[in-house]
Amino acid sequence: MSKEPKIKEPGNSETKSPEIKLQESKKPENLRANAVPVDGFVLSVDGKLKTRYASAKDATAAGVKLKQSYPVIQIAVYDATERTYTPVEAQATQD
Repeated sequence: MSKEPKIKEPGNSETKSPEIKLQESKKPENLRANAVPVDGFVLSVDGKLKTRYASAKDATAAGVKLKQSYPVIQIAVYDATERTYTPVEAQATQD
């Protein structure tokens, strides 16, 4: 085994890899840490506002799923237009 540095030839196109573009998927909108939402429904986990949803049903469904996985955490749905919190329970039924 030699310890000589390997020299790349300028005409070698094997070292360049093609760029791969990923498709953008629609994710729930995340909030800024210092902004209070003015519309929509926000999932509150242990008193911190986390993810914004368009409907209360979507936010409650996400909250129930989290509460079933982690029963110790406190989860509520914040209604930004009415400025109210609705607690989410693990046994809540989804309509």
